[in-house]
Amino acid sequence: MKNSLSPYLRNLLVLFLFSTFSTTAPAMFQQPVSANFTEYKGKVVNSKNQTPLTSAYLSVQNTNVSTVTNTDGEFSLKVPKSLENVSISVSHLGYLSRELPLQFFEQSPVVIELQESMEQLDEVAIFNYTDPEALVKNMLKNRASNYFTDRTTMTGFYRESIKRGRKNVSLSEAVVKIHKQPYDSNADDDISLVKARKTADYDRLDTLALKLRGGPYNPLSLDIMKNPTHIFNEKDLSNFRFSFDPPTKIDDQYLYVVNFEELGKELPWYFGKLFIDAETFTLVKATFNLNVDNRSAATNLFVKKKPGGTKVYPVEVNYDITYRQNNGRWYFGYGHTELEFVVNWRRKLFNSRYRVNSELAVTDWKINTESRTIKDDSFLNRRVIMNDDVSGFRDVAFWGENNIIEPDESIESAIEKIRNKLENN
Repeated sequence: MKNSLSPYLRNLLVLFLFSTFSTTAPAMFQQPVSANFTEYKGKVVNSKNQTPLTSAYLSVQNTNVSTVTNTDGEFSLKVPKSLENVSISVSHLGYLSRELPLQFFEQSPVVIELQESMEQLDEVAIFNYTDPEALVKNMLKNRASNYFTDRTTMTGFYRESIKRGRKNVSLSEAVVKIHKQPYDSNADDDISLVKARKTADYDRLDTLALKLRGGPYNPLSLDIMKNPTHIFNEKDLSNFRFSFDPPTKIDDQYLYVVNFEELGKELPWYFGKLFIDAETFTLVKATFNLNVDNRSAATNLFVKKKPGGTKVYPVEVNYDITYRQNNGRWYFGYGHTELEFVVNWRRKLFNSRYRVNSELAVTDWKINTESRTIKDDSFLNRRVIMNDDVSGFRDVAFWGENNIIEPDESIESAIEKIRNKLENN
């Protein structure tokens, strides 16, 4: 049977589009001062051409404190002052990792150059698989031994942004707790809210408001090693075609690169790449897409409501997930979803394009020693709409020592412009 978009993802990645106006005042961004941590900012670039490196991973060694760079290669890393003489590890797929003393980050500006890995990996003896499908089967088979088997409580940073054309028009952010179930369990993960904020109520700027249902559950749902049947069925991979790309490397790990493509193409279908550790057969990273050339079927999957007189359909659906390692076990580290929609208005010559990004980065975690998780009002519903259903957007002094992803320069510019427009109306 063909693998269509899983019911779990289908319930999450749904957009609401409707006509509305609002007069809510913007919430302002402020960074509180704390004596408990020191914030270090900088940029990670390609040493050869100075190109910014997106999603480079920075972690404080011998701790669970970490962050990732934004699309401009910029980062903000908050290190507890109780940690002295520590080193920061900086890594990115296809680049040589670096370990830098904390003192390195005290200079200004902080620019970290990573060199591309030029090793001829296809000659490394450790790559002995010749059948990519057999490798994927082994990857799925070993998930219980390669990933966390403890319940963990993770601190995460979530960002949800919406861009109309080239302009960023909406930004919501939150610090959350991810109540992660063991990878050998079928129990669902839960998310509770610590605090959230948004820059403004952008509904006022246009008659069309686009809203994403699911919030931080969207990128968390990409954890295909926790829920492999969302895409792959371990017992039957015949729905996919697999092939090898040249291998690559991250840190000291050699990785197979496996292309996959769903065979049945009547409905939206998956294709992408799996990056699998050559020694343990662990999935380290996956980037994949959903082909949405079938507009009617894709609209039914993603669009819940829309204004009369419009046609709304997705034209691009991209996913990205990265796993992190601790003491030989792997866990969810970063998830990113990106969707682009076209809105055609009746009697209008030009259409509108909206791009929706949601990303969730784990910035700290600990083993959950409690016998069970007691849910309260802070726990989010899987159909949550962050702007509508979540309180706390007016609390502006809460970021504290939580690590966040540095806002893109384009987002910061959009925030200032929208504030000025709202203040002048």
